[in-house]
Amino acid sequence: MAALLRDCAQRADPERCRFLSVERVPLYRKKVERNLATPREADLRHKLAVELLQSGDPLAAIEELGRAADALESAPPGKRADLSAEIERTLGTSWLRLGEQENCLARHCCASCIAPFAEDALHAEQRGSLGAIAVFERILARDPRDDEARWLLNLAHSTLGTWPDGVPEAHRLRPPIYDAEHPLPRFADVAVAAGIDNATISGGVAIEDFDRDGDLDVMTSSIGFADPLRLFLANGDGTFRDASKEAQLDGLCGGLNLVHADYDNDGFDDVFVLRGAWLQEDGCIPNSLLKNRGDGTFEDVTEAAGLLTFHPTQTAAWSDFDGDGWLDLVVGNETSPGGLNHSSELWRNRGDGTFVDVASAAGFSVTAFVKGVVAGDFDDDGRPDLFVSRRANTNLLLRNVADPTPGGPGFRFVDATQKARVEMPKMSFPCWFFDYDNDGRQDLFVATNAGFTPGMSETVGSFMAGHADARVEMPRLYRNEGEGRFKDVSREQRVDRAILSMGSNFGDLDNDGWLDFYLGNGAPDFAALLPNRAFRNDAGKGFQDVTAAVGMGHLQKGHGVAFADLDDDGDQDVVLAVGGFFPGDLYPKVLFENPGNANRSITLRLQGVKANRSAIGARLRVDVATLDGERSIHLAVNTGGSFGSSSLQQEIGLGAATAIRAIHVRWPGSGLEQTLAGPPLDGSYRLVEGATAFETVTRKPVKLGGGTR
Repeated sequence: MAALLRDCAQRADPERCRFLSVERVPLYRKKVERNLATPREADLRHKLAVELLQSGDPLAAIEELGRAADALESAPPGKRADLSAEIERTLGTSWLRLGEQENCLARHCCASCIAPFAEDALHAEQRGSLGAIAVFERILARDPRDDEARWLLNLAHSTLGTWPDGVPEAHRLRPPIYDAEHPLPRFADVAVAAGIDNATISGGVAIEDFDRDGDLDVMTSSIGFADPLRLFLANGDGTFRDASKEAQLDGLCGGLNLVHADYDNDGFDDVFVLRGAWLQEDGCIPNSLLKNRGDGTFEDVTEAAGLLTFHPTQTAAWSDFDGDGWLDLVVGNETSPGGLNHSSELWRNRGDGTFVDVASAAGFSVTAFVKGVVAGDFDDDGRPDLFVSRRANTNLLLRNVADPTPGGPGFRFVDATQKARVEMPKMSFPCWFFDYDNDGRQDLFVATNAGFTPGMSETVGSFMAGHADARVEMPRLYRNEGEGRFKDVSREQRVDRAILSMGSNFGDLDNDGWLDFYLGNGAPDFAALLPNRAFRNDAGKGFQDVTAAVGMGHLQKGHGVAFADLDDDGDQDVVLAVGGFFPGDLYPKVLFENPGNANRSITLRLQGVKANRSAIGARLRVDVATLDGERSIHLAVNTGGSFGSSSLQQEIGLGAATAIRAIHVRWPGSGLEQTLAGPPLDGSYRLVEGATAFETVTRKPVKLGGGTR
């Protein structure tokens, strides 16, 4: 596999592949040299400056932009004004990136790049922000309605501590997210102290106890052709060590996303690495199935398992579609307009370590630019269904039905989209099934990344206003009404916000037993500096933006997101993989430590016997007593959303529970339904399918980053 990946990297053409900015710089230098004193010089110098910025050299970009401005007189008169505006906007973002490099990276601290800015995050090296302020003031002098420039001007002042008073009154703003809609304690970024702060561009994250020592570990990826997979094993004291080399991950580079599960039912969680996203034909790169050998090492078994194909993708999901106790795999591939067809794949697990593609036989015929696939049993028939997020297209809800056709896979998918009314939004990206209102039915969330439709300025304007804009497509929250129908409750649940969602996931930030979510924000453009957003579920009555309260408004582009209790204290922490598309847009990983609260919780690890060992697809209902009466909390076992892989360990907030009355489990595949008397509150337990009692797991609370609690 390492040799295949090297070959794919060597075949990528810098002329065509815009991701290869480092390799494109000398190409554009030659183009400039051939066009000195011609009408093309200014435009080519601007393009060279963009490549310099994207390759990680904003200072050189700034110098080149000066030469581009000097060459404007030779540009065609009809294009001169537009080109001048482009040069100036690139100049502003280059100054901003220089400020990030000289402060957020070179002087990195736990508060860096988090809005609103704390004093620790203010830029000591000020030339970047001062340069940006001068540029955006000039842009706004010409067009005061330019919302993107207005936001970036306020942001640059924020980095210097001169916001808001230093901003001219006409351009001053206070985005609504700076005022939390509900008070929650602040989550601190402890990635540096914990030892998982490696800096990369966009990538994925998976959290699981990969070595089965009782502590959750972290695996990360990065999209770059030469970016290695990294495995961080927990030391048991709140810190992690890089065990990538001993895990034999050398040479297994690239990957925008990771999804994990125990595909071979041997008790050790395996990992599927997804590659080639956004790169069109240069993204025809194989994915990797990494078998966890159980001895601290992983083996790439992609070819032996029959999974070796060459398609651009970043999304996949594990689920047992035929109910035989072995996890199958669905992979959503990207077919670009005018490009080759890259049909999505559905791999049936034969149970012997190999897979067979049954997409056609199972009626899974999806050829589109797929950005999310998630499995969930929306009709409660015990069979996992599929939702497919198709960018620039309507989305698909596919119902899983039994199919006794001899020689077939035993199931097939039927299009249920029209009846369910869940085809929007068209510019969709991350998505997931979850039961946000605790009624026992799987609801559906579909986020958007519409930054270029109609444009960044409109999206930023809606973000600053804090309400929906008819020109900007909003996320959709669909409430499951039963009988195969959903209702769009986006507005009444207050999720109709302008967010350029990428990596995103859900969990319970405050252990109240209502599922919250965290949305990674961004776009390839270096100007796409919008805070990632945290939303609290207000007991099913609506979602509250708590970004400012929890301190999770990170400005770097959010990719893989995973929720997990990394310090074993009963609440969920959040790992965020940040960094952009281009090689110069890198940033360290983020680990937000949950400070805890007075709410109660329970941690459950389910182990299938007839069901798949990971228990993916199991349905849980926890009945608890409170001073206000009885309530039930509903969850489904999975790794969360379509971009980020949370632990399969179920970390369940119970709110103000005084006792656990009972726990109900419906196991996938086998269909076994179990009801057990509730164990004590705030404990950690294992439940094996068919067992008559929970097994107590000793808790080992630690302080993330080391030290004492």
